[in-house]
Amino acid sequence: MTQHFLLSAQARTISLKAVFTMGEDKAYETFRQMRWPETDGEAVCPRCGCVEAYEISTRRRFKCVGCHHQFSVTSGTIFASRKLSFTDLLAAIVIFVNGAKGVSALQVSRDLDVQYKTAFVLSHKLREAMAREQAGRQLNGIVEIDGGYFGGYVKPENRKEDRKDRRLKANSSGKRQCVVIMRERKGRSLPFIVRNEGDAVPFVRDCVGTLATIHADEGAGWDALHAGWDTHRINHSVLFMDKGVCTNQAESYFSRLRRAEVGTHHHIAGPYLHQYAGEMAWREDNRRVPNGTQAAMVADAVMASGVSRAWKGYWQRAA
Repeated sequence: MTQHFLLSAQARTISLKAVFTMGEDKAYETFRQMRWPETDGEAVCPRCGCVEAYEISTRRRFKCVGCHHQFSVTSGTIFASRKLSFTDLLAAIVIFVNGAKGVSALQVSRDLDVQYKTAFVLSHKLREAMAREQAGRQLNGIVEIDGGYFGGYVKPENRKEDRKDRRLKANSSGKRQCVVIMRERKGRSLPFIVRNEGDAVPFVRDCVGTLATIHADEGAGWDALHAGWDTHRINHSVLFMDKGVCTNQAESYFSRLRRAEVGTHHHIAGPYLHQYAGEMAWREDNRRVPNGTQAAMVADAVMASGVSRAWKGYWQRAA
C-alpha cells in the first residue's frame, strides 16, 4: 500500500529545530534573499528604487545612495516596525504553517514566549499575507459552490420550558454569517462572506468563468446560477453524489474551517471571519505541499506585501 503523502518524509522538509539552530545571521540572510530575490539579497531602496545602498551592519539597516533614505529588510512590508528577532519571525511562520487546522494565538505566544497581543497580531498579519494568493483569482473547469453558516451562537436556557427554537430567525443573535466557498475540482479555492447564501451570486459572476461547470446543492439561493452557467445540482437529502455531481471538495473545506473554529480557536469574531476563511482555503489548496515549501510561500508573501493598514498599531488605537 502506498504511504499517504502527509505521513511521508517528503511532507516534512523544515522543523523548528532547524530554524533555531540556523542562528540569527542565517535567518537574516534568508529574509534578505526573499525580500530582494532579483538582486540576490542586495538591498534595493523601497522609496526610490536605487540599487546602491550603504549597509549599516551594526544596526542591520541600509542607507540609500540616491535619496539618503534609511531602511531595513522589513521596511515597507507586513513586518515593518518589527521587534521580534528574525529567528522568531521565521519560527512563527513554521509554527503557523504546521497547524493543519490553524494555530491559536495562545499557543504561538507560549511557543515563542511573547505576549498574547503580539502573537494575535502576528498571526493575523500572516493570514493577510496568505490572502494575496487569492486576490483576483478566476476559477474555471468544474467549480463546486456551497455555503456554511458560522458564528452567532445562542446559548440555550437552563430550563427546558424556557428554551426556544434557535433555528428560527427571531431567536437568533443576528451575528450569524455565511461563508461561501467556490472551489475548482482540481485546483484553487476562493471564499467570501455574505449574510445569506443567495447573496453570493454576484460574487460568482465576477469570479467564475462563463465556460465553467458549476456543481451546487439544492439550496434555493443557487437557482439563479442556471441562467449563466452549465449548473448541476445535488439533493443532499437523497444522496451525496450522483454520476460525478457533488460538492465534496467544498464540504472538505467546511470540515477544516469548522474544526478550526471549534477545536483550535473556540471562537471567531465576526469582523475577522473572512481572514480565517481565507487561511483555511490556503491550507486546503496547499495540503499536499511540503511544509518547508509552505513556509517559503508564506515568507515570500509577507515580504511582498505592503504595510498592513488593518494590523499595524492595532493595540495602540481604538480598533
